[in-house]
Amino acid sequence: MLVAIGTHNKAKTSAVEKVVRTYFPQANFIHINVESGVAAQPLSTEETRQGAINRAKSTLQQTEADFAFGLEGGVQRVDDELYCCNWGAVALKDGTVISSAGAQFVLPIEVANEVWAGKELGPVMDAFAKKENTRHHEGAIGIFTNGLINRQQMFEHIVTLLVGQIIYLTSFSNVFVPKA
Repeated sequence: MLVAIGTHNKAKTSAVEKVVRTYFPQANFIHINVESGVAAQPLSTEETRQGAINRAKSTLQQTEADFAFGLEGGVQRVDDELYCCNWGAVALKDGTVISSAGAQFVLPIEVANEVWAGKELGPVMDAFAKKENTRHHEGAIGIFTNGLINRQQMFEHIVTLLVGQIIYLTSFSNVFVPKA
């Protein structure tokens, strides 16, 4: 079974590989960079979801994969606060696309103000935390939960939701899922 992941981001690829291997131990993986088709910093849950779907579909089109995953992080305004939101999607060979969302958490006002001013969250977090490539490691969630959950773990939850839906669909429909 070939599983494609539409990014080279370490937190995202590690999340997909860890979860998929749990349920499909013989899976092989490829990572390709694909565009999300949305803004570099998605500013709503709808835009973030669409970015994940676009990545999954594009990854499937560019590979011979059985499943193709797209994961996207964004932000959304709730009242006067800015929350991180995270979405994932998987595209199957038969054209089925499944999406799921994960954790949401509020950003401190000093970080939110930078994003509202037009900056992308990743570089803002690097400056805030005085680190490099936080989006590939702990992410904003790791910093603002004091390390209790990191970005990979956050995406593992989303990928688990997606894999669970794939398994469910194969139990009750004719959706193609290769044997592990």
